[in-house]
Amino acid sequence: MSGNDLLSVVRSHWLGILVITVLMTGGSLGWYALQPKVYAAESSGIVVAAGAENLGLSLAGDSLAKSKAKGYQSVGESILVAESVIRTLGLKESAPDITRSISVSVPLDSVEIRITARSSDAQTAQNVADAWVAALASQVYELDKGNASPGTEPVTKIVPLAKATLPSAPVSPLLTATIGIGLAGGLLVGLGYALARNHFDRRIRAASEIERLFGLAVVGTLPLDKRLSEKSSVLESTSVVHRVPGGHAMAEALRELRTNLNFIDVDNPPRILLITSSLPSEGKSTVTSNLAATIAAAGRDVIVVDADLRRPTVHQVFDVLPDVGVTDILSGRASIDDVLQEWGPNPRLRILTAGRIPPNPSELLGSRAMEHLLKDLAQRAIVLIDAPPLLPVTDAAVLSRVADGTLVVARARKTTRDTLYRALSNLTRVQGRVLGVILNCVATKGQGDLNYGYYGAYVSADESRDTIPPRSGMNPTSQPGHAGVSVDGNGFEAHSPWQGPAKAAEITSQAMLSGLGHAIAGPSNSLTNSSDTPSFLAPESQWRSPSDGRGRRSAPPS
Repeated sequence: MSGNDLLSVVRSHWLGILVITVLMTGGSLGWYALQPKVYAAESSGIVVAAGAENLGLSLAGDSLAKSKAKGYQSVGESILVAESVIRTLGLKESAPDITRSISVSVPLDSVEIRITARSSDAQTAQNVADAWVAALASQVYELDKGNASPGTEPVTKIVPLAKATLPSAPVSPLLTATIGIGLAGGLLVGLGYALARNHFDRRIRAASEIERLFGLAVVGTLPLDKRLSEKSSVLESTSVVHRVPGGHAMAEALRELRTNLNFIDVDNPPRILLITSSLPSEGKSTVTSNLAATIAAAGRDVIVVDADLRRPTVHQVFDVLPDVGVTDILSGRASIDDVLQEWGPNPRLRILTAGRIPPNPSELLGSRAMEHLLKDLAQRAIVLIDAPPLLPVTDAAVLSRVADGTLVVARARKTTRDTLYRALSNLTRVQGRVLGVILNCVATKGQGDLNYGYYGAYVSADESRDTIPPRSGMNPTSQPGHAGVSVDGNGFEAHSPWQGPAKAAEITSQAMLSGLGHAIAGPSNSLTNSSDTPSFLAPESQWRSPSDGRGRRSAPPS
């Protein structure tokens, strides 16, 4: 895992890391509050030797004192000294217990003996330290006097050096150390939690994951829009060119998706596009409807076909009649012109609803009549098919054989790698052509936001005032001050010299995509090497083979 990957994991699970760190730091503070406080007081004495009349005797005495000090350390830790201190201070502790609270140390090459006493009471620690030095001096005197000649004083003795000071703060537990350990432990445990969540979390969060794991192009990333949280609807109003009520992020993302589709296969532009998803509630109908409105806003004819014959929703999105549609044409009860409905805000967009729900949807969608219907519609306009999800039913997989290409909608932070893998596998099994993936509901803040906030702050002058109605006989998209768009004979968008800032961004996107296509194509100066292969599909993609562009994968991505 690289540093960027680790940073991405931390950003994704920062809240969990913060909660764990706070809990562990609070737990360490609770432990600190419950622990008994221990105070330490230090007293000391020095070993002196008699006979310092001349320099030679003084040096000999100093060497003797140093050697004696090391021996006196064991005396200071003895039970005899502890019993003497207990009698002197009237303590209730036993000699072994009080001995364990005492430490005796002799600095290197020194005649000093240091006594450190620890107790839950500061005053007791001070008294024990002073009494211990006095008891040690008395015990050493008695031992050395017994070894000396009768009537003579011991050669060495211990003299108390300084009184112990009253400790003002406990030495255990330490507040700073407790907080530091709790904070460090919380961060480590939180990071481990984040790494574990990231390892077991199979949800797709960013477009880079799809490109890295599946080798498929992400032809569009659509931001999360709160206006679509309750019901599917068309956000872009095509009655006024390039005006989006309530925001610009979704509109710009849809225009970018529209532009990307122009470069998928320039030699044989797809006329029938199947839009589906792995599971329900991933936004395929919303994406289909808004993409169709965006294409129609560019002056191109588009037909939306509701091929979800089990749970049709397109008629609700566009608010058209649901009673007649695909099933009526397939059964011969009506013709295309009888049931094709124009969308009020833009007559270039027409809708073919599902019609009556049949008992055999898969058989109808896989029939020759359905194939002929779609080919007839493709002669009139670009056809966008809103198909059922791939995993619950086989309808979309059956239709993918008729369509020029399939776009799979995945919802960020909901669609998992495994479900997307299974959905793509269903398409490859029937030789369906996958053009790419549309990542829907990408967060506009935090990881993977793709800087959508830019569109909310950048508003062109013509978008901030009322739009001037088009003159008679003039294409509305060719007015000065607007992002003019028209369609040439090859299906490309031709731009007028009067470009608004929003359209300038789209032109830049087209130029970048064109450069990418030339880079992929190599010396041939063509965006594609084969009419069957989309330029946005990575050459190393495991979802296609070199011969037909539709490979297979043996195991889900990990």
